[in-house]
Amino acid sequence: MTILVMGKGGVGKSSTVNSLIGEQVMRISSFQSEGLRPTMVSRSWSGFTLNIIDTPGLVEGGYINHQAIGLIKGFLLNKTIDVLLYVDRLDAYRVDGLDKQIIGAITDVFGKKIWCKSLLVLTHAQLCPPDGLSYDDFSSKRSNAVLNAISIGARIGKNDFEHYAIPVVLVENSGRCNKNGKDEKILPNGDVWILNLVKAITSVATNRSQPILVDKKLIDGPDSNDRGKMWIPLILGAQWLVVKWIQGSIKNDIERGNDPFGSHKNKLTASIKNGVSNGNEPSSKIKRISRK
Repeated sequence: MTILVMGKGGVGKSSTVNSLIGEQVMRISSFQSEGLRPTMVSRSWSGFTLNIIDTPGLVEGGYINHQAIGLIKGFLLNKTIDVLLYVDRLDAYRVDGLDKQIIGAITDVFGKKIWCKSLLVLTHAQLCPPDGLSYDDFSSKRSNAVLNAISIGARIGKNDFEHYAIPVVLVENSGRCNKNGKDEKILPNGDVWILNLVKAITSVATNRSQPILVDKKLIDGPDSNDRGKMWIPLILGAQWLVVKWIQGSIKNDIERGNDPFGSHKNKLTASIKNGVSNGNEPSSKIKRISRK
């Protein structure tokens, strides 16, 4: 199974990878920037292999980091994504346009169907909610705000994924996370979050939606020539209808005894006769005009 971890920088992607693996496989420092390239960590147990791909942050200087997206696309070529962990922070109090741009960039690379295989992870979940809200109320409001941003940024319609709700898991990777009597990390509401995360990953990986194969066609996107070819039958059909309509109109005029070109021929004949009667030869007149 392959899990892809994506999101902004500083939201806890690498820390979440370490928590899932159960050891310090990703180097983390508060004073160093994230790595510039994706990193894959693999572990095998009893014939089952788990691959987790950590990726660089998708924002640089307040804008989408297209260089990072290009590196991620190249790294994922010919790999299959079973689960996408989209990571953000629970303690961020608003969703802005940049969040929707990030989601849109992910959608542009992998298509809308990537969100059928996705899981929203909200980190830094060991907090005291503001404004007197309960922990569950605050986490619900924050979760719904990010899920709404995913719907807008990914341009997901109401009927696109009726049977695929994106699960949400709250995570606290730091050492200050409270523990229960079994030495398991728990959230302020008492949930054992690592157990919730593993269950949610399993649920997404085994849902009815197909894993995402990242092949060259997906990376490059649809060919502009292919998009143009789809219009050729429609154009040819429209041209055929116009020609048939013109032919039918001419045929009807002839059957009614109306020559569609008769009025023009009569005017031309009358003009020539008038020129001759006035002593002007048509040929010389045409020659004089051509010399000008």
